[in-house]
Amino acid sequence: MSRASDNLAAVATVADVMHRDTVTVSPDDTVESVVHLLREHELPGVPVVNEGGRCVGIVTEADLVISEEGRDLHLPHYIELFGGVVFLEPLKHFEDRLRKAVASKVSDMMTPDPVTVTPETSVDEAGRVIAEKRHNRLPVVEHGRFVGVVTRLDVLEALAGR
Repeated sequence: MSRASDNLAAVATVADVMHRDTVTVSPDDTVESVVHLLREHELPGVPVVNEGGRCVGIVTEADLVISEEGRDLHLPHYIELFGGVVFLEPLKHFEDRLRKAVASKVSDMMTPDPVTVTPETSVDEAGRVIAEKRHNRLPVVEHGRFVGVVTRLDVLEALAGR
């Protein structure tokens, strides 16, 4: 076997390139503590892990910043009809923006049910998921439990090393 095929066999799965010792937060942590952790560790995001070790969400810099669009917290357009109110657009978007704008805990601002991969996921598949979902990092779970993080850079380095 050539050296290149040795590298291909050696770096075939997420388990080979992921970071196992990563920073996480709990759903009950404060938003202030997350900001501090992201700054201290120079991270763009952090997995949210509950007491049982399950990855229940992710908080990224995008969750912490209210975009220009999100600053306008107007009520959705509505009409009054027969003594009732009929909203002309979904309330969920407004509720999500409001919840994040006044969040004090991680659970209020995290993106729940993040896209994850397993240690057995191929590096190729992880790269496809990262590209399709436009994520920089993916939590890695095994049997439902959080075990690490794989980043876009980890995948690119593995694929370039072929």
